[in-house]
Amino acid sequence: MRVVFLAKHKRSAARALEHLVERGCDVVAVVAGPADEHTVEAQRVDAVAERHGLPWAGEQELYDGSLGELDLVVSFLFPRLIRPSLIELPRIACLNFHPAPLPDLRGLGGFNVAILEGRAEYGVSVHHVAETLDTGDIAEVERFPIDPDRETAWSLDLKSQERLLGLFERTVGRLLEGDELPRLPQGQGRYVTREEFEALRVVRPGDPPEETARRIRAFWYPPFEGAVLELEGRRYTLVDGPLLDELGRRLRDGEVP
Repeated sequence: MRVVFLAKHKRSAARALEHLVERGCDVVAVVAGPADEHTVEAQRVDAVAERHGLPWAGEQELYDGSLGELDLVVSFLFPRLIRPSLIELPRIACLNFHPAPLPDLRGLGGFNVAILEGRAEYGVSVHHVAETLDTGDIAEVERFPIDPDRETAWSLDLKSQERLLGLFERTVGRLLEGDELPRLPQGQGRYVTREEFEALRVVRPGDPPEETARRIRAFWYPPFEGAVLELEGRRYTLVDGPLLDELGRRLRDGEVP
C-alpha cells in the first residue's frame, strides 16, 4: 500500500509512522512542519523517517505531480488544509485522524471545551478529508468516559493520543485486509475558531472561584501559556499548587503527548 503521511510532531504521530513501516506499507512521502524547541525525541516524526530512510518532503511537493499513484493519504494531526488535488489522488482514501469527537468538536480546543463544559465523555475520530476542515464523512469515532472535574488539557491529550493511535492502527489493519471504510455524513457540528479559543482562556476578576479553577485546568498545557488574567494591559498565566505537583510528576516520569 503506497502511503503519504502528513503529521504534526507528537509521540502518537511518530508511533503511527513506525506502525506503517512495521505493517510493510510503502511510505512514499512524509511531511511535517519544523520541530520547535519544546519537541522531544519521542515526538519527532522526522527522526522516524530518517531512521527508516523514508522520503521527507516539503508541503509544496505534495502538489507538484511527483507522487505518482497512491493508495492512501494520511493526515495525522496535520494542522493545515489539504488541497483537492491530493484529496482526490489516492485509490483508497484520504483520511484525517482528529483528536476530538466529531462532529461535536471541530477545529481547535477540543480538550479545553470538553473540560470547560463539564462533558463526561470525550473521543477521537477518523474521517474522510473534505475541502473544509474537519467536515468530511466519518469513518469511525471512538468515545470514552472522562472526569471533567479532574482532567487538564494535558492529561486529556495524553489519554486521547493513546486512543488516536489505537484507532489509527485499527484503521490501517482494516484497509490492509481490503475492508471498505464507512462514510457517515457529519451533519451539523461545532467549530471552535482561533478567536473563540483565545477568548475562552481569559479569566476575569470577579469570576466565581470554581469557574476560575476549571478554566485553569482546561488550559493547563505546559510549557505553553494557559488560562490568563489580564491586568493593566499585561497578561499573567494562572496555575495552582496541585497542577505544579502534577507537572513535576509527569516530567519525572517522562510523559509527553
